[in-house]
Amino acid sequence: MIGRLTGTLIEKQPPQIVIETNGVGYEVDVPMSTFYVLPHTGQPSSLFIHMVVREDAQLLYGFATKPERDTFRALIKVSGIGAKIALAILSGMNADELAQAIAAEDLVRLSKVPGIGKKTAERLVLELRGKLNNLPIMTSVSNNSALFQTPASNKDDVLHALIALGYSEREASGAVKELASDVDVSDGIRRALKQLVKI
Repeated sequence: MIGRLTGTLIEKQPPQIVIETNGVGYEVDVPMSTFYVLPHTGQPSSLFIHMVVREDAQLLYGFATKPERDTFRALIKVSGIGAKIALAILSGMNADELAQAIAAEDLVRLSKVPGIGKKTAERLVLELRGKLNNLPIMTSVSNNSALFQTPASNKDDVLHALIALGYSEREASGAVKELASDVDVSDGIRRALKQLVKI
């Protein structure tokens, strides 16, 4: 099983990236919390990996920090929460914010995540209460070189990223409506997600 992947970041198409290691390019799905802190393409990058082996696929999920991966693993143990929804949760809020939402039983905020209804939000609170607080949450990222803004793109890239995270086209379109056409991808996704998950 793959637990850590270090190599050259050669492609970024949120929420998926490609890291090349020893001539092999690995496709890795990442939450936006990790995407925001990735280096530029062509730069070295290292991610903590959760690997899923199925009959029809081998899937890699990457995280900037080990606590973020631990939170992901706690999420997918909850009944009804798959990897895609877990990534969407960690894209709308970081591990610290999720732990706070669970502790506060903030069903409204949790329900803002695509694929999470009131009943699923209640299940999240019930099954994760007290568990996330035990994880060593880290708010800084040490395994990548620096925070940065990705090269300028247009808001269509932001729209496609939101749809890939599970938001409907209507929700995604509404969230990017006010963005400039040449908005930075990372900044645009961050701002759109804040709007989508705000109370």
